[in-house]
Amino acid sequence: MKDRVLITGASGFVGYHLIEEALKNNLEVYAAVRKSSRIEHLKNLDIQYTYPAFNDIAALTREIKEKKYDYIIHAAGATKARSASEYNLINATYTFNLAKAAEEAGVKKFVFISSLATIGALKSINGLITDNTAPAPFTAYGKSKLLAEEKLKSLTKLNYTILRPTAVYGPRDTDIFIFLKQIAKGIEPYIGNIQQKLSFVFVKDLAVVSVKALFAPEKSTYNISDGNFYDRYEMADITKFLLKSKTIKFHLPVNFVKIVAAIAGNISSLRGKAAVVNLEKISELIAVNWHCDIERAKSELGFYPQYNLKAGLTDTIQWYKENKWLK
Repeated sequence: MKDRVLITGASGFVGYHLIEEALKNNLEVYAAVRKSSRIEHLKNLDIQYTYPAFNDIAALTREIKEKKYDYIIHAAGATKARSASEYNLINATYTFNLAKAAEEAGVKKFVFISSLATIGALKSINGLITDNTAPAPFTAYGKSKLLAEEKLKSLTKLNYTILRPTAVYGPRDTDIFIFLKQIAKGIEPYIGNIQQKLSFVFVKDLAVVSVKALFAPEKSTYNISDGNFYDRYEMADITKFLLKSKTIKFHLPVNFVKIVAAIAGNISSLRGKAAVVNLEKISELIAVNWHCDIERAKSELGFYPQYNLKAGLTDTIQWYKENKWLK
């Protein structure tokens, strides 16, 4: 009999790849989605659907017991929200509710997909974010993910593992795709003119380590990237090479971009929506150093990323072309 895993956020970009990797590892997959979720891209996968009530611990506990989940990979969350309280509700409270239910139901392992934003970027171009770097999140998103981690750690009987991925990209991504699409149009914009160390992780590598984490040491936490760092121009340079395209490169003043982001945020708020680009996102984009150490993930999880940025972008751009996202 196969072990059974519940994957939340299953209809999303990361969720799709988590499902594929779990199926490769002979796990029976239950995909947690909303009634309103678009799931056409999941129709050919051998999975069951479920619709958890994340605001109800008792209902979550009943579901976990009735469906006999062995494992949970919790990837659901908000990457943009209208307020800090909305981030905290979705990313921290709902995570705690599911984890509490998992503890009460005796789940073997609860894997939480957190974020490197819980640590925050280093202010100096020199240095390395390690597993022991003190958390200093500077966005409401990062703070909400850190709050989720703290709530998780309060559950003394729960066997959990926390993964903190850096910027995730790959097929089906819509966030970094915004930048790649501009490159394809011949436009290469940057905010400010500063030196940066950026880090990335290809979504298929994240999926691999997420499944490996089901068997990680108890109550463990890992930073996740492809193990490299890149300057701020490398993603565009690789993309231009792959697309055989040229661009007009320009640097926008930071204060100008912040004003535009603030206006966009206010307009989105009036419409009852979360802005795609807001002041906090700008802060992340202009942060100096996101280079992180993954040695613990290598030694304890056997995580050896298969994709550096060039290999990952090659796979990603090919997918975008095949699926008509890029010409």
